Amino acid sequence: MPLSRREFLSRIAASGVLATGQLPLASFVQAKTTSPHKPAYVSTLRRADGRYAAAVIDHSGNLIFQELLDDRGHATAIAPNKKFAVVFARRPGRFALVLDLIKNQRHLAFSPPADHHFYGHGFFSPDGKLLYATENDYENERGIIGIYDTENNFMRIGQHDSFGIGPHEAILLADGITIAISNGGIITHPDYPRQKLNLASMEPQISYVDRRDGKLISQSKLPSEYSQLSLRHMSAAKDQIWIGGQYEGDPSNSISLVASHRIGDEIIPVSKGQTYLGMKQYIGSVSTNIDGSLVATTAPKGNKIAIWNSDTHELVKIIKHQDAGGVAPNDKDFTISDGRGNLWQNDKAIYHNPEIAWDNHLSSVK
Repeated sequence: MPLSRREFLSRIAASGVLATGQLPLASFVQAKTTSPHKPAYVSTLRRADGRYAAAVIDHSGNLIFQELLDDRGHATAIAPNKKFAVVFARRPGRFALVLDLIKNQRHLAFSPPADHHFYGHGFFSPDGKLLYATENDYENERGIIGIYDTENNFMRIGQHDSFGIGPHEAILLADGITIAISNGGIITHPDYPRQKLNLASMEPQISYVDRRDGKLISQSKLPSEYSQLSLRHMSAAKDQIWIGGQYEGDPSNSISLVASHRIGDEIIPVSKGQTYLGMKQYIGSVSTNIDGSLVATTAPKGNKIAIWNSDTHELVKIIKHQDAGGVAPNDKDFTISDGRGNLWQNDKAIYHNPEIAWDNHLSSVK
């Protein structure tokens, strides 16, 4: 039986391999040297010594540099001018690390307010002057979009309501105004770090918010039979968004884990029947290719990646890679990362280091 990402990491750490903290490949040892390669992807990883890091990678899979993290990271927001990448802590973490992609070094780190934590995702305004981050106002059981001033050391200057509980990922649509927010519907609290406190009364939904004034534009809830499908990750494909969910109900239930949505319409489950068989009720990441024709959804617990036609919603193919969680656009196709230290392009491993584990997300420096 294949090891899970968690089991793999635990065995590596317990074995004492590379106890010095150095990784065997020269690209990892020389973490901050000047590189002629242009950044193409940013991801987080766990090293064999148990420490976490953020890594910047070029299009061919060469590691440009890495920066250690205080704890496990999650997703990354890329500035429009490609100068900065902001790596967020995994929920319920409280750090965001800003990487300078020009100088190949750490820029600064910042935190949310004392009574908030990050949910792991964020995005920049079109001019790059503001950063928006999904947050949990946990004492008030309220989802928040925090607003940070990138020209003033990422100082927090305000917030918008997410109009739901558990805003996981938020993305800015093509108009540069509308924020699409996947409110997963699960109440959490840092005193109970990974516990889900309201599974019987979840209300997952998608909110659309005007980023200029925080007003609610539109909101769509899942039908009652999907009330325990926690909506998590999103990607925009042409005139619609695609959403991946994680089902918190009976594991024996057959349920669609991917949906699409247009503002004002109902949320439409994509495909049914045997499509999601073996995906363990869990979608890890969602990404659209460059022209918006294809959507990829990863199922790391089921060792599968589903590729969809964004126009017809038909399943194009299923790719099998163990523990494949991260996915990002690569021209008309995708680059995929996994918990075995691989980066894949067109079913070919362009990078391999079995003594690291890539985490759940891979962000493109488009």
